[in-house]
Amino acid sequence: MRGDRIVVGGDARQRFHDARGYGVPLDGDEVALARVEAAHLLFRGDLDAVDGAGFREFLAAGDDGLGTRFLVYADLRGRGFYLSPAREGWVADPAGADLVVYPRGKGPDDGEVAYRVRVVGERAIVSAGDLGDVVLAVVDEESELTYFDTDRLTPSGETTYDLPDAVEGVLLDDRVVVWEPPASLHASAFYGQRLTGRATAVDAVQLSLVEAAYLAAEGDLVLADVDALDGSERGGDDDRAGDGGADVQRLLTRGRAVEGERFDRRLRTYRALRDRGLVPKTGFKFGADFRTYANVEDVEDLGHSEWLVRCLEAGHAFDPRDLALDVRLAHGVRKRMLFALDHRDEITWLAVSRLTP
Repeated sequence: MRGDRIVVGGDARQRFHDARGYGVPLDGDEVALARVEAAHLLFRGDLDAVDGAGFREFLAAGDDGLGTRFLVYADLRGRGFYLSPAREGWVADPAGADLVVYPRGKGPDDGEVAYRVRVVGERAIVSAGDLGDVVLAVVDEESELTYFDTDRLTPSGETTYDLPDAVEGVLLDDRVVVWEPPASLHASAFYGQRLTGRATAVDAVQLSLVEAAYLAAEGDLVLADVDALDGSERGGDDDRAGDGGADVQRLLTRGRAVEGERFDRRLRTYRALRDRGLVPKTGFKFGADFRTYANVEDVEDLGHSEWLVRCLEAGHAFDPRDLALDVRLAHGVRKRMLFALDHRDEITWLAVSRLTP
C-alpha cells in the first residue's frame, strides 16, 4: 500500500496494464492499482497478497462500498469489458461515477467510453440530480445486479391541431364537460373523452382538470355557469388572457382542492409536453401521471403510447426498489419510463430503462 493505492512491481505494467487494462503505469514497470482493481486481481489469484492480506482480508478491510463496487467490477470484467475506477489519475472525468467502462476490445488508452457507472446498494437513496448520462448499477440484498440506463433528454412529438374557436365548458366536480364540441377537440387534438352510450343523442367531451386548465390558459376554453349554458354569464376576454384569467383561477382552485400541490406540478408537466408536440393522457392504469403519444392524427388510428411519465420535484430522491418497479412496469407494457423533474420555472427530463451491458 502507498496511501490510497496499491503499487505492484516486477512485470506488472506489461502483465496487468498493457495486456489487460488494470491500473495506471508508474516509473519503470510498476503499476498503481485502485482498491477495487487489486481486489479483483486477488480474487482471480493474479496477486498473492497486498501487504500480507489475501482476498478475504483485503475485502473486509476495505472502505465503505468496496464490496458492492467489487461485485459490479467483477461482473463487468466477466462480461468481457475492461474498466477503470472513476478517480483522479485513472480517468479524465471521474465526477458522478464509480466506474468507467470501455467498449469491448478497447482499453483505458484508446480514448473511448461505453458506460459511466454509478454503483449503489438496493437500500441506498439516489438523488435525481445525480442521474442522467450514467448507468446506475444496483446490487440487491442477494448480491444480484440490475443495470439502469439513465439519460437526460427532451421529448418531442409531431402532433398539431387547430381549434376553430374557444370552446365552452361547464365545471362539474373534478372535470369539465364541453357540450356539442367541435370534432377536432377530441378527434385530432385528443383532448378528453367522449361521453358515449347506446341510443343517446348527447354530444359531449369530458375534460380532465389538467386539460381544461391548459386550454383555458391558451384561450381555447371558457367556463359557463351551470345555470347559464347559453353563455350570458361566462367570462369576457380578460378571463382568457392567460394564467391570471378568472377561468384559469377557478380551475386551479378546483385542481388544488382535489389533489393539492401535485396538481400544479402535473399541469406544468402537461404544458411542457403539449408545447413539445406530444399528447399527454392519464397514466392512471399504469401507475403513472401521464402516458404520451408523439403523433396523433386521428384517435381512430391511435397506436401505442411511447412514454410513461411521472411528475416529480426537481430534488426528488429515488428508492432503487421504486425505480425498478416503475421501469419494469413501463417495459412490461412496451413503453419507456420518463421522469419530469419540476424546477417550477422549467421541466427537465430523465429517461430510465433497463440495460444489459
